[in-house]
Amino acid sequence: MIHSTAIVDKSAILADNIEVGPYCLIGPGVKIGSGTKIGPHCVVHKDTTIGKNNKFVAFCSVGADPQDLKYKGENAYLEIGDNNIIREYVTINRATGDGNKTIIGSNNLFMASCHVAHNCKVSNNVIIANSVLLGGYVMVEEHVVMGGMSGAHQFCRIGRFAIVGGCSKVVQDIPPYSMCDGNPAKIYGLNKIGLGRVGISDETQFLLKKAFKILFAEGLLIPNAIKKAESEIEQREEIKHLIDFVKLSERGVARWTK
Repeated sequence: MIHSTAIVDKSAILADNIEVGPYCLIGPGVKIGSGTKIGPHCVVHKDTTIGKNNKFVAFCSVGADPQDLKYKGENAYLEIGDNNIIREYVTINRATGDGNKTIIGSNNLFMASCHVAHNCKVSNNVIIANSVLLGGYVMVEEHVVMGGMSGAHQFCRIGRFAIVGGCSKVVQDIPPYSMCDGNPAKIYGLNKIGLGRVGISDETQFLLKKAFKILFAEGLLIPNAIKKAESEIEQREEIKHLIDFVKLSERGVARWTK
């Protein structure tokens, strides 16, 4: 179902059972999977692959050139998975660098007026609230919640099951399983409600809380804190993920708030 006012490039590949609403523009090199609905006045610019059962509400702009002065017209891409809801005025840009991709996973909600910049990677089951801004190369792991009007500096990482408070300014990595808030964003503790909702046991939460104290609250240098956490805490999958996340941090991890 393609509205008569929509313009679809002849090179675009559209599944049979999609909907393209009034005044949409579907550009060259675009692929759209079955069950996806493109609402009115949306633009899918170019070189973008969209999976199945996505819903673009209205006035979205995805697959545009990156807002990056280094971009010189090279071939770069955007990939969007399945079952995402992308609300009004959301913008998601293609990558910078020949052959590179901006990647959006599946089962995510992008509320109105979000921006996802070039080379970002957003995993699965993420909620991005209204007017959130992700700078270039930001990585968001699974089950993250970002509050309205928060923003993440380029190259920052936000770990799985973290929750970022509204209007927060993320300038360093936010560790998995944490709550953070503020300008700049600081760690306030374990995201107990979120972890409980997905069935992470009280025992594992206790170990995570102990790891948080060692890694972020005891004033140890990070290499020493990692060694202590590895030696003193049972290395369950969640603990290993937390420690590995800290080990790989290049911008440093957000500060702990006492």
